[in-house]
Amino acid sequence: MTIKDWPEQEKPRERLFSLGPSALSDAELLAILLGTGNPEETALDLAKRLLLWGTGQYGPGMGFLKESSMEELMSLPGIGPAKAARLKACLEISKRLQKVDDCNLKSVCLRSGRDVYEFMKGDVEELDREHFCVIMVNVRNQVIAKEVVSVGGLNAAIVHPREIFKNCIKKSAAAVILVHNHPSGEPAPSDEDVAVTKRIIEAGRIVGIDVLDHVIVGHGQYISLRESFKGWFTW
Repeated sequence: MTIKDWPEQEKPRERLFSLGPSALSDAELLAILLGTGNPEETALDLAKRLLLWGTGQYGPGMGFLKESSMEELMSLPGIGPAKAARLKACLEISKRLQKVDDCNLKSVCLRSGRDVYEFMKGDVEELDREHFCVIMVNVRNQVIAKEVVSVGGLNAAIVHPREIFKNCIKKSAAAVILVHNHPSGEPAPSDEDVAVTKRIIEAGRIVGIDVLDHVIVGHGQYISLRESFKGWFTW
């Protein structure tokens, strides 16, 4: 059976049209890029095998696209020059878009909880799982980078200070701002939110990176822990 024989709602491309690209798995996205499979396997089967190979060589996820050479990709059964070129072209487009994003980020200066909320609400406000994010800033509070460090369930995202500061150190961030969403829509901090914030602030002091705020995003509203617990933060 080929992908053409699958029910419409199960085909990767049709799922992208109906649900959006963020709803697709890594394998489904790769299958769309690959376009076709071979007589023995569908494009999705080939994508899954490619991911399995990449995990064995370079670790989980799609990092292998960055690390592997054209020759390595073409050494895999079912990956010829056209498919390898398509994958590498997609990676290069992603890199160039990231450069544009980085330039745009540097023009953003965050000086209040409201600034942080307006900057991040489009990313996290409507998510149905808790996402814990870190905004890295320089000494002028200009954004260097932002990233998701943890994704949790309906009510909690488990986060460790190590995950918070690992890339902050690499990017020479002067300070960080913490952001996470409450899928319930109510931004009031839980006891765990308060405890996690305290731990991260203490860890930041050890590595010399200030925690400027922790903003919790609900539906159309937010709470800044800096404004609620003024003595905790540096700003």
